Amino acid sequence: MAGHSQFKNIMHRKGRQDAVKAKIFTKLIREITTAARLGAADPAANPRLRAATIAAREANMTRDTINRAIQRGSGSDADANYDEVRYEGYGPGGVAVIVEALTNNRNRTAGEVRSIFSKHGGNLGETNSVSFMFDRLGEFRFPLKAGTADEVMEKAIDAGADDVVSGEGEEGAHEIYCAQENFSAVREALEKSLGEPTSAKLMWRPKNTTPIEGDAAQTLLDMIGALDDNDDVQNVYANFELSDDALAKFAA
Repeated sequence: MAGHSQFKNIMHRKGRQDAVKAKIFTKLIREITTAARLGAADPAANPRLRAATIAAREANMTRDTINRAIQRGSGSDADANYDEVRYEGYGPGGVAVIVEALTNNRNRTAGEVRSIFSKHGGNLGETNSVSFMFDRLGEFRFPLKAGTADEVMEKAIDAGADDVVSGEGEEGAHEIYCAQENFSAVREALEKSLGEPTSAKLMWRPKNTTPIEGDAAQTLLDMIGALDDNDDVQNVYANFELSDDALAKFAA
């Protein structure tokens, strides 16, 4: 388990989700609004919107709130027009970082992201300065109750997926990965064999990871946390790896 997955795991153990529920809802509403604006207002006919509504329900967002976000995106509200922006750079310890944002003010968001990098000893680079270190993949998450690791692996291969990582315990899930160009076909096949995923999206997966420890690791996690707390930031990906000892320390 590398990069932002480790960060999410640490924050889950600390119970951080409750403290940032409003921010999570803000990000989800932006994604729903943008998906509805760029495609059909019907989730059944709009894969991105369907994935966003699934994530919203997983976060316990009410149906009324989801519907209002869809209506806002499919209407003529100028404030609902968000630009998709990607930032790339290096964090403490030379860790490569990709930040995805939805913003209605590019200058504001760029300044805030640059400030967070700088404050934590990182450097914001040009577009494509670190993305070559990652693969752009489709990721599907299913609960462990969807089947055993072997059962899910077999169905994932039949669906055209390339890799499966099955976790364990309360926070565990089956994570299925496929090539970007096969995303839609694999999603449809998996929904038929495994049911609706709890998450379905395109993501950045590091090709290799950078070990990081001590103060540099703490500063990096603080930087990712600050990026996560920014309303405009939707996703953060990083190619770091914490040892089991370091993971236990920071989760304590």
